[in-house]
Amino acid sequence: MVEYGDIRTGRHCVFVLHAHLVFVTKYRHGVFTGPHLERLEEIMRAVCADFEVELAEFNGEGDHVHLLVNFPPKVALSKLVNSLKGVSSRRMRQEFPELARHYWRGNKLWSASYFAGTVGGAPISVLRAYIEQQNHPA
Repeated sequence: MVEYGDIRTGRHCVFVLHAHLVFVTKYRHGVFTGPHLERLEEIMRAVCADFEVELAEFNGEGDHVHLLVNFPPKVALSKLVNSLKGVSSRRMRQEFPELARHYWRGNKLWSASYFAGTVGGAPISVLRAYIEQQNHPA
């Protein structure tokens, strides 16, 4: 069950939308250290704030990061991901020039692909049963 504090409202909607995002470094190189991940989190929080998105959780390892975001329905996840990856890549390469040595070709920190999955709420089987049990007028 969703806690009341998780429910957000817009002008004409009430929503609880969470997504799990995973970004992998180009060539899956293990380039991140603790300070890199701390700065990445700061950058990604700022980008999320620009989109009116809450970055609920952030963590990562040497070659990838995980984000849990709470986003409004007006935000297209693909646009959010594009901005998160683009801004973070540019700023990280500016602030940490040593990252560039891992990428001899193409000035990119992230792989072109990403994972996005919706999370939370009732399982699909419960939702399907609930919808099937609606009182359909004759």
